Amino acid sequence: MQAAAAAVMEESNNATTIEQQPIALINGQEQVSNEQQPSSPTSVATPTSTTSGGTGNATPAFSYDDLFPALPANTSAPSQSGASSSTLARVTSSQKTQVLHVPCEERKSTESEKFGEGESKRICQQITKETGAQIEIVSGKNQSLTFLIKGKQSELLDARRKILMGFSTQASRQVTVPREHYRVILGKGGQRLRELERSTSTRINIPSQGDESEFITIAGTKEGIAQAEQEIRQLSAEQYKKFADRTTVPKIYHPFIVGPYSENLNKLQEETGAKINVPPQQVQKDEIIISGEKDAVAAAKAKVEAIFKEMEKKCSTVSVEVAKAQHRYVIGPKGSTIAEILLLTGVSVEMPPNDSTSETITLRGPQVALGNALTVVYQKANSVKSVEINAPHWIHKYVIGRKGANMKQLEEDCPNVNVNCLEDKIKLEGDPENVDRAVSYLSEIISNYEENFTFEVMTVNPSYYKHIIGKAGANVNRLKDELKVNINIEEREGQNNIRIEGPKEGVRQAQLELQEKIDKLENEKSKDVIIDRRLHRSIIGAKGEKIREVKDRYRQVTITIPTPQENTDIVKLRGPKEDVDKCHKDLLKLVKEIQESSHIIEVPIFKQFHKFVIGKGGANIKKIRDETQTKIDLPAEGDTNEVIVITGKKENVLEAKERIQKIQNELSDIVTEEVQIPPKYYNSIIGTGGKLISSIMEECGGVSIKFPNSDSKSDKVTIRGPKDDVEKAKGQLLELANERQLASYTAEVRAKQQHHKFLIGKNGASIRKIRDATGARIIFPSNEDTDKEVITIIGKEESVKKAREQLEAIIKECDEVTEGEVVVDPKHHKHFVAKRGFILHRISEECGGVMISFPRAGTNSDKVTIKGAKDCIEAARQRIEEIVADLEAQTTIEVVIPQRQHRTIMGARGFKVQQVTSEFDVQIKFPDRDATEPVEGLTNGGSGENGGDEGQEGEQEAESVEPVRQCDVIRITGRIEKCEAAKQALLDLIPIEEELTVPFDLHRTIIGPRGANVRQFMSKHDVHVELPPSELKSDVIKVSGTPAHVAEAREALEKMIEDYEADRADRELRSYVLQLDVDTEYHSKLIGRHGAVINKLRADHDVNISLPKRDDPNQRIISITGYQAKAEAARDAILEIVGDLQTLYREVIEIDTRIHSHIIGHRGRTIRKVIEDYKVDIKFPSSDEAQSNPNAVTIIGKEEDVENAKEVLLGMAEDYERDFLENLPPSPQPQTVGAFLSGSGSGSGAGGASENGFVIKDAPWEKQKQAKNLTAPNTQSQEDFPHFAASGAPVATPITSVWGPKN
Repeated sequence: MQAAAAAVMEESNNATTIEQQPIALINGQEQVSNEQQPSSPTSVATPTSTTSGGTGNATPAFSYDDLFPALPANTSAPSQSGASSSTLARVTSSQKTQVLHVPCEERKSTESEKFGEGESKRICQQITKETGAQIEIVSGKNQSLTFLIKGKQSELLDARRKILMGFSTQASRQVTVPREHYRVILGKGGQRLRELERSTSTRINIPSQGDESEFITIAGTKEGIAQAEQEIRQLSAEQYKKFADRTTVPKIYHPFIVGPYSENLNKLQEETGAKINVPPQQVQKDEIIISGEKDAVAAAKAKVEAIFKEMEKKCSTVSVEVAKAQHRYVIGPKGSTIAEILLLTGVSVEMPPNDSTSETITLRGPQVALGNALTVVYQKANSVKSVEINAPHWIHKYVIGRKGANMKQLEEDCPNVNVNCLEDKIKLEGDPENVDRAVSYLSEIISNYEENFTFEVMTVNPSYYKHIIGKAGANVNRLKDELKVNINIEEREGQNNIRIEGPKEGVRQAQLELQEKIDKLENEKSKDVIIDRRLHRSIIGAKGEKIREVKDRYRQVTITIPTPQENTDIVKLRGPKEDVDKCHKDLLKLVKEIQESSHIIEVPIFKQFHKFVIGKGGANIKKIRDETQTKIDLPAEGDTNEVIVITGKKENVLEAKERIQKIQNELSDIVTEEVQIPPKYYNSIIGTGGKLISSIMEECGGVSIKFPNSDSKSDKVTIRGPKDDVEKAKGQLLELANERQLASYTAEVRAKQQHHKFLIGKNGASIRKIRDATGARIIFPSNEDTDKEVITIIGKEESVKKAREQLEAIIKECDEVTEGEVVVDPKHHKHFVAKRGFILHRISEECGGVMISFPRAGTNSDKVTIKGAKDCIEAARQRIEEIVADLEAQTTIEVVIPQRQHRTIMGARGFKVQQVTSEFDVQIKFPDRDATEPVEGLTNGGSGENGGDEGQEGEQEAESVEPVRQCDVIRITGRIEKCEAAKQALLDLIPIEEELTVPFDLHRTIIGPRGANVRQFMSKHDVHVELPPSELKSDVIKVSGTPAHVAEAREALEKMIEDYEADRADRELRSYVLQLDVDTEYHSKLIGRHGAVINKLRADHDVNISLPKRDDPNQRIISITGYQAKAEAARDAILEIVGDLQTLYREVIEIDTRIHSHIIGHRGRTIRKVIEDYKVDIKFPSSDEAQSNPNAVTIIGKEEDVENAKEVLLGMAEDYERDFLENLPPSPQPQTVGAFLSGSGSGSGAGGASENGFVIKDAPWEKQKQAKNLTAPNTQSQEDFPHFAASGAPVATPITSVWGPKN
């Protein structure tokens, strides 16, 4: 086969020589095919083998035709080369090309000329986009335009019309056509009108149905209008029901029929009454249509033909060359000059087409009149002089002058001169003398501006325009005024330029200033940051503190935060790119912090535990706030609300909630109980608007009572709270349920809101007395109720009536207003009326709304008047007297604390000192820091005369006592015992520093990753910790703070040291290592499937078991690490497993390696089932073991189980051998080439193939070698490369192939 492949490759490489020797190949193959053609195309013959030289071990040779049978015969006649080449239809391109020329005089002259060639290209691109035609534009020296249009016919017509509309002078004309002819002009669906517009390059406007006008307006070029008019009139004429006739008159004689100014034509129409339609001069048609009455048409036709014949006899022609630019002066406006020449001389002037380059003018008329006409033509051609002056486009406006001043002056000095500003030229036309004067005048102006003025164009990003212009144009106006320049912003064709014009020096300076501004702006960037507008106030901060910090960091960045009225989330940043990016990141970081610290949660805590949450001097609440970094708001002292609101980061808020609830749970026995109450009584127990159940919860210490949902159909009501309060609430609920079972009666009593507290009594004593006496429940209105005077009574009818009578009696007493007095020393009056009478308002609320009046200042009266109910007056008098007694008992003491420590004592925003004043009900006054006068008799840390000097006496040596100044003395006012307690609280706030010994090895643990642990420690204990540098390896650390906090920190550090020492000792005990020698054969069993055995050993004995790695020198050693006792226990367990494994029976059986995979099964399922069923281990030989004995299979287990498994495996092996190995096909006489390659041929004595490989007899390449021709097969041979046959077609004799014959 290698030889065959080489031959084929060689034939492919020599493909270029195929046609050189085809005959030899064909002749050679014909002989072979005759010898070896098989008898049947479908038979498969067994290849015959021959021996070479009669040797027994010769390589067998097989017939090529037997191994590679030919394809079935081709039943269709092959197509001959000559017949196959059918005549192809000619394919022509649908693309057409047309050239359109627009002369200079017909170019549209508009303001757009100043845009130049760029604007022309833009228009052409737009036309290309709309029509699909390709357009190329070329501008001539004489300002004419030539267009090359490529595209389909319809595209050409559309593009031509749009080009003429865009570049050619547009005129319009109105044509009168009867309205009944409009439909013919429009055509079906307006198709005829669109085709007419396209072919004439015009726009035709036909009046709508509601318009009574009979005028059709045609707009476009002159030729187009004339052609369109002719077509419309022709369509209209054809619609006349009267007679119409046509006559053919050569175009050159039409002017004589029409006459000057259409005089002859009008005269003929008047004389005959017929309508004569003569094609316009621009339309190259000879046919004249005459319509009207039959006789009139005949008469008109006769006269027209008579004029034609007469002029045909008389006319002669003469041609004259006139410059193309002067033709329009010969033509005149709307052809008036040609008509004038015809009128004066009777000679027709024939002009070349506008798109022609010819300059020849032909005069046609009587011979005698031609000379006069020629003179007139020359006069008209030379009556106007045309001159062009070079002038840059930017100077044109200066030439025109301000408000056209120069042009007005030119018009006065040089009348009848037409001035037209082109791209870089100014064209003047008019009387030759006046034109010369105008040229001199304008040239002087142009020269002056070219010498002294200049312009510069700067390319600028449009986003910079507003910054360059400035507010209300301030920047640009300043430059204009100072430098006398003109600055314009140009935006066209995708270009964004700033153009500066003016004096040269002014333009240069303006360019420098603008460039400097642009460079600065290019280094800036703007960025919009989307931030929820609800967070804008938080970003700004109190009095703008937060946003000011950001602005201070990025002073060059402008930060614009929208006002609340703007209702947008976009915050704008502008400034240097780097600063803007950094500011953007900082703002997003600030927003994230605000969002994270804005999580709010409400924690219901029973009112009686709020004081414990606050702690002594606010210590607990402060500690929770500081350690959790949260904001915790408790309800006011008089507020009945029990909810504590926590704000901050979510995880911190949850931690604070947990710690607050922990305080409540530790202090009280919070329980939850369920009470069974029939659901039908729920509504009556809850009461209207929840009044009744709310009153029960309030009376029972604020317990939580929850009723099941109506859908649950449960009869269990849940009560949660302190154990005693829950029992109390449970009793009341059961009592209410029993009352509802007996009866339910409700009544209402009205009482002024200010009397409600008096009715309730202190701690609810009065109302409880009434309820106990009557058994009725009395509910007062809550804050949510709209009617604050209604008191509801619920219970049995008899009980409700009794309670109502008692309440009404008390209310009647409260309503009887009386007046009482109480004596208060005037020196205390100020205390009561201070803070806008806060104390008086509180007394009035507590005592039924009494009115308390103090005497006016200056009257020196000590009588205070109280008005209200008798009992209320008495209660108010008692309260006032209690307050006066407190005031009388007040005293002032002094405590000396160095002024430098006052800030520490006060705390952040005075928090610490406020806690002291609130807890001890005293007033604390700090001295002025500038009062540095010395004070005698006091020492630092001591007190003044009123307070005694104990507490700090003897704590300091005399020589170390600092002198006392006025700014060191703090004054405390209140009851003496409270003042002393407050003084001690202040002294406890003085920070101290203490040195503690902590092992140096523990310092790293105290510091933590990046100092996290030490920061948490300092925050938790409110102290400052200073650790020594690591290079000193000192054990001493310094802790500073208040004495209490330092003591807490010391205890915490001592606990850490104790834990550290214990942990170190424990680590030493856990580091015991025990090594065990175990045969590697048992390692896999110790590991177990997926590590199950070894993991269980580790878990059971709490040790680490390490097996040897591959590169370990001793592969038998297993290491056990842990406590000694546990390591020894693990060792015993391992030895026990190994011992069990060593007692197992082992047997090796022989199974053909070819069926090992069948026994193992897909993913080991078959062998695993055997292992599980017989509790044995089965091992197949590894790659190394297979070299010695690949058939060996080892079975390990109990002897009985091994025998059973052995029988099963051998049985399986026997089945597989019978089913698979014995049924393999025999090796001799294979039916495929692949079989021959692996087996020996028939007649061969040896079992394997010879070293010469597989040989095929009579193959094409062998024949080629015999013919000594190594070329590739003929690709033209139909035998080698046949067509697939069509059924039933006759078979032609094929060309014989080098590959052999076919059947």
